[in-house]
Amino acid sequence: MAKKRLALSVKLFWGVGQIGEGVKTAAFNSFLLFYYNQILGVSATLTSLALAIAILFDAITDPIAGSASDRFQSRWGRRHPFMAASAPLLGLTLFFLFAPPGEMTEMFYFGWLLFFAIAVRTCLTLYHVPHLALGAEMETDYNARSALFSIGLLFGAIAAYLFYFSSLTFIFYPRDGLANGLYYGDGYPYMSALAGLTSTVAIILCVWGTRSVIPQLSKAVPTEEKLGIGRIYRELRVAFSSPSYRSIFFGLMLGTIVVSVEAVLLAFMGVHFWELETDQLRLVPLGVIFGLPIGAVIGSNLVKVLDKKWCLIIPAILATLNNNVLIILRLLEILPENGHPIIVPLLIGQAFLAAVLMPVIFITINSMFADISDELELSTGRRQEGIIYSARSFASKAANALGTIVGGMALDFIAFPKNAEPGSVAPEVIFNLGLVQGPLTSIFSLSGLVLYLGYRLTRTRHQEIVQALEERQFLERKVGEGKVG
Repeated sequence: MAKKRLALSVKLFWGVGQIGEGVKTAAFNSFLLFYYNQILGVSATLTSLALAIAILFDAITDPIAGSASDRFQSRWGRRHPFMAASAPLLGLTLFFLFAPPGEMTEMFYFGWLLFFAIAVRTCLTLYHVPHLALGAEMETDYNARSALFSIGLLFGAIAAYLFYFSSLTFIFYPRDGLANGLYYGDGYPYMSALAGLTSTVAIILCVWGTRSVIPQLSKAVPTEEKLGIGRIYRELRVAFSSPSYRSIFFGLMLGTIVVSVEAVLLAFMGVHFWELETDQLRLVPLGVIFGLPIGAVIGSNLVKVLDKKWCLIIPAILATLNNNVLIILRLLEILPENGHPIIVPLLIGQAFLAAVLMPVIFITINSMFADISDELELSTGRRQEGIIYSARSFASKAANALGTIVGGMALDFIAFPKNAEPGSVAPEVIFNLGLVQGPLTSIFSLSGLVLYLGYRLTRTRHQEIVQALEERQFLERKVGEGKVG
């Protein structure tokens, strides 16, 4: 029996939930390290260490959230209660992260950052892992899964860049007496309040708008084993028994290291490497906003032409080239000097191409993990999207932790000064900043591409798995009805 198609409204509300994560990501990636290092005076190494420790706490919370939501039973289903609980907590902790008391010591700010970064990430985990698992449960078709995840990525990415654009336009605009709008320290609590409120509302809307599918979702498989380290370990071992899962898991880790290093250095690159003012910085995301819808459409349709492995590898190669080209041209002194009218359009064009390519990559990865959950259900008899996506989430966050440490330590290693005014940093330091942001990080990108080659689930194999699962479910229904002896 064919599964009832998802209503468009349910897909859209599921995607709306990604706005919360997108806004949180924008606040973390675009402002957090810059705020604590350049405004509060915490060393880049200490700041990145606090963020990395916070991410490593996800090693505990991610699989707990995944395993708990896989086995949770309630009238509101397995996933929705966790998502609903996360909404207000995420909003509050995100606000306080950027609102510490003034005139405190460096170690006080380190402790404040560490505590609230852990709190924000823990609250996000309560939403993030069940939300991805919910998407995999709601849509089981090979092609339709990519389309669903494209909606989520589109909402999250556009929200992230609109939030960045709005913050630079209405909060961190150029002011007299400031070297750059990002040095307006009093603006960060306003920014975080907006981020917290937006995240809370988005997740609540997601929970409310997807409640109609709860009766159609798989019920938790009863288990006598309580939630604990042993159970989580055994469930993770099952997930890692899949060669396809291992290839995507470790490849994703390497790719995320690159993304996180680039995110740590993003503000430094804009302000110091390219010497842009905030009214120019805010124009760069326009390329992203226009490119994302194109990327989402390509990501949801390319799978109709190519197997998912190649939907991942080909865009990843192009994205690596795109991320490097302008930086290398600047390092080789081929580009015109900063301030030339061509620089901002070139950066907008680069952002546009990145926004076309990156959705294809991440839509495909999320869809691949959903297909792997079908493969494991066939072999184990259990659906455990939560534990699968918890390990996927941890892969991203652990790599993000490493990338954050690398990015922060790189700033100290190249002797990048605190509270540095644009134009005052030594040329050799600026050169090394570009070298780290560009060619050096590509080593991880290329290594990840090699790992992706190990993915084995072709379209044909997945269709065979789905057919076998449907036949098993048909027989189980007949046995339940007493029609098969």
